[in-house]
Amino acid sequence: MKILATLLLACSLAACSIMTRIEGDEVVNDKLVVHVSDAWNRINDPWEGESYDTWTQEGLPLDQLRIWGAVKPGQALMNKPQFYSRGADGHEPRVPTFKTGLAAEKLVSLFEELYANEGAVTVTKIDRGSFAGQPGVRFEFTLERRVDDLTLNGVGWVGVRNNPVEGEELYAATFMAPKMAFFPRLLPMAETVVKTARVKG
Repeated sequence: MKILATLLLACSLAACSIMTRIEGDEVVNDKLVVHVSDAWNRINDPWEGESYDTWTQEGLPLDQLRIWGAVKPGQALMNKPQFYSRGADGHEPRVPTFKTGLAAEKLVSLFEELYANEGAVTVTKIDRGSFAGQPGVRFEFTLERRVDDLTLNGVGWVGVRNNPVEGEELYAATFMAPKMAFFPRLLPMAETVVKTARVKG
């Protein structure tokens, strides 16, 4: 049943998304540069204005690396309606919004709220960390995905930059995949990309 649900999800996403193979230097939101040594696939979908890029190795139902570049105070971490992940109550998805001065736990809560649109999220670890050379936090989580009952493991990296002109900016990346096989195999590839992240200019 899980396999069937995952295949149906893959088909519905493929109907409205296009994957583009990427390698080399990539720029996210005109502000964040990452280097891709192992080829990834960027998801190009019909929604515009997202503050993050979505990349995958095996396809969205199986793994996804999301990368945010320069999210400003008052800006949402996601814009498009995640129609495929709404609960049975049909409520609109929760849209977490970045604010200035957030403590590490509150930064993690933004991503916990974002992924709660897809199922039950449990944050399992929070450590001091950095992303794109900016101080912040590294966290680990699990997601019990509602659409197919799969358990996914996830890791997130968040850094906050104090821009003297525009104020604080959030830079982040998350990676998640089914815990049994895909996560341990693909996490090192995601970490390789994350380590190259730098603020443009």
